[in-house]
Amino acid sequence: MADIGITSTGPREFQVAVRDADPETSHRVTVPESFIEKLDLPEDNLERVVRETFEFLLEREPASSIMSEFSLDVVSGYFPEYEEELPRRLS
Repeated sequence: MADIGITSTGPREFQVAVRDADPETSHRVTVPESFIEKLDLPEDNLERVVRETFEFLLEREPASSIMSEFSLDVVSGYFPEYEEELPRRLS
């Protein structure tokens, strides 16, 4: 499993480093309030939401294929099962 480092850089904004990748990858991720509300996700632990999202993505593609900057609400456009699976992963 990849080593995923997450640092908050602002309200609902995170810098994510995937360290087991070769080369290490870096990603800027935003978590829209509307996305949290739509999926009824825990707003008090957005870092966990981001971590579960990256674990989900890394199960499907290499870190080098993950966009360097994106909003979580676009993930389901690439992986339709994401919005159903994320709440289950968080429960």
